Amino acid sequence: MIRTPRILAAVLGVTAAALAATAPAPVAGAAAPPGPGPAAGVTIDVVSVNGSGCRPGSAAVDVSPDNTAFTVTYSEYLAQAGKGAKPTEFRRNCQIGLRVDVPKGHTYAVAKADYRGFANLAEGAVGTQKAGYYFQGTSETTGRSHDFHGPLRDNWQVTDTTALTDLAWLPCGQRRDFNINTELRVDAGGSDTATTTSFMTMDSTDGSVNARYHLSWKKCPAR
Repeated sequence: MIRTPRILAAVLGVTAAALAATAPAPVAGAAAPPGPGPAAGVTIDVVSVNGSGCRPGSAAVDVSPDNTAFTVTYSEYLAQAGKGAKPTEFRRNCQIGLRVDVPKGHTYAVAKADYRGFANLAEGAVGTQKAGYYFQGTSETTGRSHDFHGPLRDNWQVTDTTALTDLAWLPCGQRRDFNINTELRVDAGGSDTATTTSFMTMDSTDGSVNARYHLSWKKCPAR
């Protein structure tokens, strides 16, 4: 049977009404689910850099054109142990404070973080990368760590992903700095420290991005 436009419109109207009747009612004041970020108006500035792995001026931040991620590039982030290394050089850390300005009515969370670098670990040595982050005035996320075992001489890369239900969102309508804590550690372990030096860096031999943070966005509840 060929349906005329009038009949088809009536059928569609009935279907839409039925769907509307069975669909759950929206929760008053509930924020929209995560989606793409605002098209413009996002700026990120470095307000503080502290730690043995990142002297002031040795870390740079860039925002992606679509505001879905930002990258941190380090130039002096290296931990080492073994021949020629000082006792304090087995561990390096860095805390970066970022001021993220977002358009009114939006909030964000870090959904995923990619870290990469280069490792030169002798047999018996272990390298560890650890990271966590938090908004000013809130508790730090549980630090996630990754171990690398020697012998290893290659680029390394890890990804930390946060489930949607566990995302830490910037409180709507508030301006708080976003802090990132990272750490590199090298344990000489059973390696021959008289003849070998083991090290890890938060960079890579091909000069690509060291750390990339992927943002999840949503709109704040209407007031």
